[in-house]
Order: sequence, then C-alpha cells, then structure tokens
Amino acid sequence: MPTYTAPTRDTRFVVNEMLDLASYGNLPGFENATPDMIDTVINEAGKFCSEVLAPLNQIGDEHGCTRHEDGSVTTPPGFKEAYDAYVESGWGTIAKPVEYGGQGLPHVLGFVIEEYTGTANQAFAMYPGLTNGATAAIEAAGSQEQKDTYLPKMISGEWSGTMNLTEPHCGTDLGMIRTKAEPNEDGSYSITGTKIFISAGEHDLTSNIIHLVLAKTPGAPDSSKGISLFIVPKYILDENGEPGERNGVSCGSIEKKMGIHGNATCVLNYDGAKGWMVGEENKGLAAMFIMMNAARLGVGLQGLAQAEVSYQNAVTYALDRRQGRALTGPKDTEAKADPIFVHPDVRRMLMDAKVFNEGMRALCLWGALQVDLTHKAQTQEEREEADMLIGLMTPVIKGYGTDKGYDIANNMQQVYGGHGYVKEWGMEQFVRDSRIAMIYEGTNGVQAMDLCGRKLPAKGGKAIQKFFAVIDEEIASVKDDETLGPIAAALDKALGEQKAATMWFMQNAMQNPNHLGAGAHHYMHIMGIVTLGYMWLKMAKVAKDALAGDPQDKAFYEAKLTSAAYYAERWLPDAGALRRKLEAGSDNMMKLTEDAFATAA
Repeated sequence: MPTYTAPTRDTRFVVNEMLDLASYGNLPGFENATPDMIDTVINEAGKFCSEVLAPLNQIGDEHGCTRHEDGSVTTPPGFKEAYDAYVESGWGTIAKPVEYGGQGLPHVLGFVIEEYTGTANQAFAMYPGLTNGATAAIEAAGSQEQKDTYLPKMISGEWSGTMNLTEPHCGTDLGMIRTKAEPNEDGSYSITGTKIFISAGEHDLTSNIIHLVLAKTPGAPDSSKGISLFIVPKYILDENGEPGERNGVSCGSIEKKMGIHGNATCVLNYDGAKGWMVGEENKGLAAMFIMMNAARLGVGLQGLAQAEVSYQNAVTYALDRRQGRALTGPKDTEAKADPIFVHPDVRRMLMDAKVFNEGMRALCLWGALQVDLTHKAQTQEEREEADMLIGLMTPVIKGYGTDKGYDIANNMQQVYGGHGYVKEWGMEQFVRDSRIAMIYEGTNGVQAMDLCGRKLPAKGGKAIQKFFAVIDEEIASVKDDETLGPIAAALDKALGEQKAATMWFMQNAMQNPNHLGAGAHHYMHIMGIVTLGYMWLKMAKVAKDALAGDPQDKAFYEAKLTSAAYYAERWLPDAGALRRKLEAGSDNMMKLTEDAFATAA
C-alpha cells in the first residue's frame, strides 16, 4: 500500500521564511498567526492527513460510492468516521469568517490544509472542498438572511455544499442551460432540470447538502446573460432552521469514472425542487464565478497533491528496487545490483518531480497570500495589486499546475516500471485521480483562453505589466550575486521569451483571433515556467541567507540551492521552444478541411 507523509518542513519553509507570514501581523486575521500557531496547525494537519485520510485512499478507490434504490448514496468504508473527525478537529474552519463560526486565520493556512487533505485522499478532500466554494459564493453574493441561515453550519461542516452547472447537452457554454426556475408566491422558485457531473452531489457525510444551482427564470435572455443562481437544499429547513421536508432533488445515478471513485459524482434530477435566488436575477453567472475561481485555485492544489504523493512513493521505491549498476561503477559492491536511484534517467524524473512540487507549493501558498491581501492589505493600492496578480495567476495555477501535476504522476509511475502498472502498488490510482484536474472547473484549454483572451488585455494590460515588473525587480536584486546570479540570468531569459510572446499576441491576434487560440496553451505554459522560476529564485535567496547563519538543518537549504540551479538549467529553457511554437501561428493548424481528418475507407 502506498504511503504519505505531509511535507511539513517544506511548508514551514515557505510560510515562515519565504512568505514571512509573521511580518503581516498588523493585518486583520494575521495577528493570531504567530510562528508557534502556524507550526502547530501545519504539524497537526499533516499528522491528521497522513494517519487518518491517507490509509483510506486505496479503500475509497476500490469500494467507490454506492447508490441505493431510494436515491441515497453511501461513501466508502471509513469516510464517514474520517469526516466526523475532520469536522471535530475544525480543519474546515481555519480560514473562514469568525462571524459565521470560522477561526479567521489567513487563507495561506487554509491552503496548507487543502494541500494535505488532497494529497492524502483527493476523493475525500473534494467533499469539504466543494463546500468551501459554495460558502464563498454565498458569502459574496447572498443576502444577509441567507448568510446567517446557511454559512454557520456549512463552515462548521455539519452541512456540505455543491455547485451545479453542467447539463447533459452543455458544459463550458453555460448560456445553453435548460434548467428552469419558476417563481412561487412565497418568493421561492420551483427548480426543474437535470445536472450532471455534480461532485459530492449526494452522500451520507452531512445532515444536509446545500446545492447552488444555475437556472433560467421565465422570459430570461436565451444566453449567459439570462442565468440566475439558486440555493436548493437537499432538505428544506423548518421553522427552527433545521433540515425538515425532503426537497425535490434526487440522485439519478453515480457516474462511472476513471478515477476519484471515493467521491460521489452524481446525476442530479430537480423535479420542482424549492430554491431561493442568490443575488440578482440574471446575474447568477457572476456569482457562480466567485465559487469557480475559488475552486480553480483548489484544483491547482490537486495538481500539486497527486504529484507530491506519487513522488514520495517513487523515491521510496527507487531507493529499494535494485536493477543494474551505476554508469560510473558499482555503488554497492556487496549486492548484485544497485538501487535504481543511481541511474541518471531515474534521477531526472525524481528531480523534475522535486522541483515542480516545491515550486508549485510555493506558488500556491504565495497565491493564497494574494487572496488574503486582496481583502486585508492596509492600502487600496496594495489590495488592487494583489487582486490583479491573483486574478492573472488563477488560470496558470489551475491550468499549468494540473497539466504538469499529471505529467509528474505519470513519470512517477514510470519509475516503478512494470510494478507501476499493477494496481496493488497504488501508482496507477494517482495517475487516474490526477487526470480529472485537467478537466473540471473549466478545462485547461479554457484556462489558457481565459488567461490570454481576458486577463492579458484587461485594463490595458495592467496586470501583466505588474507581473513583469515584480519579477524584473527580483532578478535585479541578485543579478550580481555569485550563487544566485546564474539562476537570475536564466529566469531573465525566460521572462524575455514571455514578453516577446506577449508582444507577438498584441501584433497578430487582433487580425486573426485563431492565432490567440492556437498559442494560448503554449503561453500558459511559458507563464507557468516563468512563475515557478520566480518562486525558485525567491526560495534560493532565502536558502542562501539561511546558510550564512550556519543553520542546524544545513542540508535542507543546500538542497534548495541545488534544486533552484537544476530548475534554471532544465526547465527555464523550455520557455524559448514554447515561444517559437506560439509564433508559428494558426495557419497550418486550421488549414485542412474536415474531410482531411476522416479515416480513409
């Protein structure tokens, strides 16, 4: 059975040293985030996820969820007990508003817990993860009565939440939805329609499930401008605010999926279910995007999560499995073969995983800090800057993070050779589970187009210019340093490739939008490579300073510097090749007719 140990030392490095969370103690919510508090949260969350959730991961994959004749669903063995323990420990309340029962700590710490839960057991983590997104939407767009009614019990974990967008005939193009919302005399609405792919849509973990549903009211525009958002609880609340009468929503079936078997991905049928509008009529898409943006950052963490757990197990296997001899001569002369860890090609895959995981962890936690600063920074200028940066980076964290997370999981399976293809070792589950993250919450092609078609030109390119300026400043601060200078120079070159790609879009995409569409994926990956390079330069600076003080865990900081140098040598050069692909444009990509793609008889 595969194992998982939460990377608490690396997390503490990012949170306490790279981000220096204690320096924000003057901001609301940060005052209680002392180094001791941070270390306690990180260590205890890591222990819970490693000891309670990780052992259920394979069990959940093997057993899956079960739908019964009455439409109810039971989760895999052990999930209910683990969820109760999760709720009792308060892990879901860490970064939630105090006025609704949360602990009010920074989002950074909430992201730490999300990473650990998702790495230990992605299918389990999706249950509270969907609730996080639902509470964000209600908090931002709901009425005060709706907030008071639903948020306390959703934040506590007593109730859970979902998001209902997709229908059998439409996914990304939400303007095509057919679910109807007919007004009732009491101010509620009758919701009728079918939603598919609803993660955590029905289960036995909570006493109520609060569905957020997109639907169209009578006479609404037949487009995305005619969508409204509704709260539709599984059980209608009684006069005391407790679950009462069963609502007209039921699970028609559970999707048979490639992975995440422990999560109930449901077809939900709404048959005159009672719902209440969130926000204004025909403004539901904007409210739902609050939830989706929160979810997209969480999905980016899932890319990191599966890469991390597969990496940990691959390292263990590579140190134990013996095949062949090292190219430079036998390393263990008393054995018939050396561990495969000595082979450069195995080391290449492990190093790629190590630098991605540590860089992506830094990026996700840096992104979480921007979420905090968007709401809590002292000045309006600082809040706007943080909002610009996290808005720009959200599709990169989701799209690039899950593309590469899948690649890493796939390579870690490769480390195992034939054993990786056999179910009992667990590696094939990591690959299957990681695949969905590239698809849901907006496919990665959608993320690339969001980045290039919306985020880049927004406000005259203000966000991307700020992004360039931040990295330019970081490079300039160390360009003459003997140790950090070569890393900075490699990052500077890769950043130049991104700037050139940005300019090419400006000069060519207006005259032919297909040029933008053909290059968006490449641009997203260029930006991902550059951004992780920025994270590695920041981490290398911290490590170098720490080594000057002769720290007790000297090897940890030396490994950071070596990893930063490896990233600069092996990853940053890819930005140039991707720019050349982008600049090839769309002419040959779009030139062939449909007949040319048909299979010859």
